[in-house]
Amino acid sequence: MSLDITHVAKSFGRFPALRDVSLFAEDGEFLALLGPSGSGKTTLLRVIAGLETADAGSVRFRGEDLLAKPVRQRGIGFVFQHYALFRHMTAAQNIAFGMRSKPRSQRPSARAIRDKVAELLTLVQLDGLAARYPSQLSGGQRQRVALARALAIEPKILLLDEPFGALDAKVRRELRRWLRDLHERTGLTTIFVTHDQEEALELADRVAVLKDGQLEQVGTPEELYHEPASAFVFDFLGDSIELPCAVEGGIAVIAGAGVPIIGAKPAQNGPATAHVRPDGFNIAPADAPGIGARVRNVLLAGPDARLDCVLDGGEALEVRVSHEEAARLSPRDRITLTPRAVRVWG
Repeated sequence: MSLDITHVAKSFGRFPALRDVSLFAEDGEFLALLGPSGSGKTTLLRVIAGLETADAGSVRFRGEDLLAKPVRQRGIGFVFQHYALFRHMTAAQNIAFGMRSKPRSQRPSARAIRDKVAELLTLVQLDGLAARYPSQLSGGQRQRVALARALAIEPKILLLDEPFGALDAKVRRELRRWLRDLHERTGLTTIFVTHDQEEALELADRVAVLKDGQLEQVGTPEELYHEPASAFVFDFLGDSIELPCAVEGGIAVIAGAGVPIIGAKPAQNGPATAHVRPDGFNIAPADAPGIGARVRNVLLAGPDARLDCVLDGGEALEVRVSHEEAARLSPRDRITLTPRAVRVWG
């Protein structure tokens, strides 16, 4: 394996930011660290980079102890959310900065630096913009300059801390595709921090989900989405609806209707909470067994239609259905909702 993180812990005063985190990344892998604010993902990235000191544990890259090395000797490229570009330098000067800052014995020649800058500008699709200052570039272009600057030092590992967080949704989507293509071309081991589930699932080879400084689950996007290890992972990786139920012999009984439980089943019978995706419901007439509801609104925008419903118990929820199903319904209609399958954690 390429990067091996073992039993890493880090506290700030009495606050435990990381608690016994163990994780690895293969050579050339794109690994996403996903979690809400305060989950420890950025702290872990900063420990790898040497910007924070771990209280315990080890970080090894290809067998070498990274924590024993100074920041400048770790061979790491770091890209921040807010670019951190030098405003008084052009795009080319920003990209060249790391190469020109090397000790004289390791510094490339002026010609080699110019050639490398030109090569990187082409790589990040910014040909012709070398002489522009950051204020003359769009947000997406500034982030590409920041990535080129990180690549200029020829790092062994690329660390990205929410690099698209300051950009609007359309630009984020465009840069996601571009970044994945860039990763394929460079082959660098890349660790990417994000709180955006869609971003992590689209970009990463594997995703590590953190919560309160601990690792909840790590796996491919498909494994995490279809085989979540906990209610937290299920809820965090997509829209989720929670319904009270009673577990009876591996079946969740919801409003009198038995619904199959998929995945690991609770060891004990009794009251529980069922978790289901908004597109996991069957719609039936009002007199069918299941959860009685009233349609409050029918929303037809987007690839799926959405039904804004109020359950007989007073809870509001939104389910996704096909446009054909939605076309048969109107506000104030009475319907019955039945989950096709649910997940229940004991």
